[in-house]
Amino acid sequence: MAKLRVAVIFGGKSNEHDISCISASHVIRSIPKERYDVVCVGITKKGHWLKYIGDIEDIATGAWEKHPDNVPCVLSPDPVDKGFLAMGEDGDVSHVKVDCVFPVLHGKNGEDGTIQGLLEMAQMPFVGCDLISSANCMDKELTHTVLDAHGIRTAPYVPINFFELSMLDEKCAVMEKNLRYPMYVKPANCGSSVGISKVTDLESLKNGIKMAFAHDKKVIVEQGIDGLECECAVMGNERPVVSAVGEISAANDFYDYDAKYNNSESQTFIPARISEESSERIRATALNAYRAMGCCGLARVDFFLCKDGTVILNEINTMPGHTPISMFPQLFAYEGMTFERQEDKLIRLALERAGVDYE
Repeated sequence: MAKLRVAVIFGGKSNEHDISCISASHVIRSIPKERYDVVCVGITKKGHWLKYIGDIEDIATGAWEKHPDNVPCVLSPDPVDKGFLAMGEDGDVSHVKVDCVFPVLHGKNGEDGTIQGLLEMAQMPFVGCDLISSANCMDKELTHTVLDAHGIRTAPYVPINFFELSMLDEKCAVMEKNLRYPMYVKPANCGSSVGISKVTDLESLKNGIKMAFAHDKKVIVEQGIDGLECECAVMGNERPVVSAVGEISAANDFYDYDAKYNNSESQTFIPARISEESSERIRATALNAYRAMGCCGLARVDFFLCKDGTVILNEINTMPGHTPISMFPQLFAYEGMTFERQEDKLIRLALERAGVDYE
């Protein structure tokens, strides 16, 4: 059987650019080379698309951007092209046809439905959730709305939009009436815990909101939950499977960006140190949430397990980190899936959803 060609897109303009590059390095190494040829397409922090042919190791460090053989390229929205258009120095345009795209992009323009919409317009099979489910899972307010409608418990919250900053005192009064401290202030459309702050009084609440608006035009303020942080990985289309539950022991007050990627004192436990009953309740809720949000391909679902056994869903990440220490690949590795099998399965799921016969 001829090899399929898979394009891995990485980088991007979001504040998760660096994590995307590390994730992409892991994905590229893990894609089975006997089945697939990989085309690397990097997006710089300024938004330039480049076809990259250098060493994989240079992707994680950021050195890839300076490679002399980088070629500017774009993803063609025309289904006839079935891939990318590479621009030569002499003005010539060459077609780079691919069978599937793996958008290893985190945050804005990666998980919010924008790249997914472009890929759907181009009729390209791609790994991960579609436009609608990506957008709904990325927007924390919409996630709350959909899950609440399906009877899946989330933390009490109050949203605030950028145009409401002139009414900040009134909005904070509503928050203090409906929520209790500590609260967590979050940009509505960011991942990797970027821009999130824990606030304990009115002054820190106002400062946290202003800081979060540096990352998004909409912010949500959630009531703090006293519970164990747990995560599940989900993979599949019509018949998704759920991994064991993993447990987070954060080095900081909460599992923020620094605790996730920089602090070696943060610990994860697979499986989580919880009862079998609690584990099954979390796994069932993860599956229900995955279906309620219309997810496909993959997602990581994050929870709080309270002391009384209550399960509260925190968020759904539709392109979870694929770094060597990330929970999604580690959870399925615990289930017996090698990294190579994971990436092969994700590509197969993308082709299956597109109705492509890959055998």
